[in-house]
Amino acid sequence: MRSGLTCFAALLTLAIAEPASAAWYQAKTTHFVIYSDDDPGRLRDFATRLERFDKAVRTVRKMDDPPLTDSGRLTVYALRSTDAVGALVGNSGVAGLYRESAAGSVAFVPRRSGGDKFDLDAESIFFHEYAHHLQLQYSAMALPMWLTEGFAEFFATAEIKEDGSVLMGSAPLYRGQSLYDDNSGLALEEMVGERFNRLNAVQVDRLYGMGWLLTHYLTFEKSRAGQLERYVRAIQSGLAPLAAAKSAFGDLGKLKHELEKYKNAPLPGLRVDPKYLVIAPIDVQPLAPGEAAMMNVRIQSDRGSSGKAAAIAADARKIAASYPGNAAVQTELAQAELNAKDYAAAARAAEIALAADPTSVHASIYKGRAQMELAKADPQHANWEAIRQWFVKANRIDTENAEPLMLFYDSFRAAGQNAPPDAVKGLLYAVDLAPRDQNLRKRAVRELLSEGRLAEAKEMFTPLAFRPHATAKTRDFNERIMAAMSNGDGPAALKIINEEENADNQDGAGS
Repeated sequence: MRSGLTCFAALLTLAIAEPASAAWYQAKTTHFVIYSDDDPGRLRDFATRLERFDKAVRTVRKMDDPPLTDSGRLTVYALRSTDAVGALVGNSGVAGLYRESAAGSVAFVPRRSGGDKFDLDAESIFFHEYAHHLQLQYSAMALPMWLTEGFAEFFATAEIKEDGSVLMGSAPLYRGQSLYDDNSGLALEEMVGERFNRLNAVQVDRLYGMGWLLTHYLTFEKSRAGQLERYVRAIQSGLAPLAAAKSAFGDLGKLKHELEKYKNAPLPGLRVDPKYLVIAPIDVQPLAPGEAAMMNVRIQSDRGSSGKAAAIAADARKIAASYPGNAAVQTELAQAELNAKDYAAAARAAEIALAADPTSVHASIYKGRAQMELAKADPQHANWEAIRQWFVKANRIDTENAEPLMLFYDSFRAAGQNAPPDAVKGLLYAVDLAPRDQNLRKRAVRELLSEGRLAEAKEMFTPLAFRPHATAKTRDFNERIMAAMSNGDGPAALKIINEEENADNQDGAGS
């Protein structure tokens, strides 16, 4: 959902400067923790619609619905408008953002967007981003970009009716130009064959629109039943995407002709009856004054604004001075100080938070992270056993949180030690918990390759093969790594992974 590039630094400054007294509310549901400074009644309605959407997608896709701890719920920041989202991201073309990492999944979406049916409205933006979240069921698969975005667009147009039912399959009218007036130069063969490197804005819009159309067609057209599954299976078996497409879909020229006819005909849809969409009660509570005052800091920290980390930390310190013993405030201060690389200050803030709330998972993680960074800078005085205990403590509080498992493993590498079997086991489980964290997955691949577990490493690496929105440089590394593993050369694959990591470190050092 990206188009032009425009800096909204001025708007971001205004967002940072919002009064600390702004009223913020939290809605906690089965699958979400939602924050908004909107009316609590509207927030409850928003949360209800999100839960109904989740239930409808799971019903249609026959997905499991395991119980979640807070670390497994999606954190949603419902910002005031698409301009607010664009300002936060630093790109006016971004109307919604979804991020998953070992630290947790987070989405930034607008409460308001779009003036008519041909605009990209706020609900469609969220549904698109959340559909990506639900694609985690395919975490062990390599999915081409058209399919990941087509899947998300298919569900983005879901309509939640007054009777509680959900209608799926409507056309994304905001993609109308890309569907009916194509001047992108992106051919169907290039799209399904993943035969492109960098796409311009028009081509991206075309890929999203055609991805939706092809997903819709393969879902509802009975003569094409099973073809999408065969296409995906062929790619997993090692077939190149274009060969997989020709094998599963047959003549691509014929497919293109059928799609042109299909998009001009009445499109079928799918209605999910409200009896399947019963949801649990939703708890909406106002945030305490300290938490509310810290919300803009928290939003920016969770966004990952590394270029503004020092300014964000300075704001956090000013706010925290008014709440010296508040666990939530000091925890957010610790995160901001970590992002600003003031590790001693981060450790102090985490200690204050833990004194007020010894069961704080995040404060324990931040304390351990800060101490680990200090130990790297002064290895002679490092107490790695004590550092690891913070991650062990966090894991005991929330066993389904991926971050402490990852950090426990990282601590051995930071100390120049081989990770023991329990740390490796924890790392692999962390990938299960946060499967779309690319860096976490690559850690696991490196570990498996170093142990000579080539088949497991290749399976672990497969989802990275068609990483959406990856740079040409990253795609090149991924292709080389996959080729080496496909040729049975684990040492060569490990060498390329280390080469990529060194290149990334050099780039980071120069930025």
